[in-house]
Amino acid sequence: MALTEHLLDGDIHPIDLVESVAEYNEWDFDRIADDQIAMAVEGQWRTYSITLAWSSFDETLRLICSFEMEPPSEKQAVLFELLNDVNEKCWAGSFSFWTEQKMMIYKYGLVLTGGQIASAEQVDCLISTAVLSSEKFYPAFQLAVYGDKTPKEAIQVAIAEAFGRA
Repeated sequence: MALTEHLLDGDIHPIDLVESVAEYNEWDFDRIADDQIAMAVEGQWRTYSITLAWSSFDETLRLICSFEMEPPSEKQAVLFELLNDVNEKCWAGSFSFWTEQKMMIYKYGLVLTGGQIASAEQVDCLISTAVLSSEKFYPAFQLAVYGDKTPKEAIQVAIAEAFGRA
């Protein structure tokens, strides 16, 4: 059954829609404010903190997917070089490292100008893409920061295709 079938017809606030998607997927969430929701989505590598906020000023649904990362200061240059390589591979969204908070961030903004309304499937895809991108590149971040791999070596883990059969 499609996500949309679980929602009522008519205008729905983007964060109400996100809340419905979170309930449908049985994700832990907390409605922080009328225009903001936070949730935890479990991945293979870790649980990701996801916050979505609606800005009526520029009609954008903003997503931030974060996880803690504390690279040694001498590895930050390697991490930033890897971030450039990773962001070249991301067509939707981008990663950044918030040094002060020691957080890796994946961010994306869904622009809904002119009264556009997001669908439940769009919101689900937005959240899924954030988690899948984080899962895909998490090992590369770890290898570059803690495994003494160069950014070029580390990113190969994320972009290499598996061959053979299981």
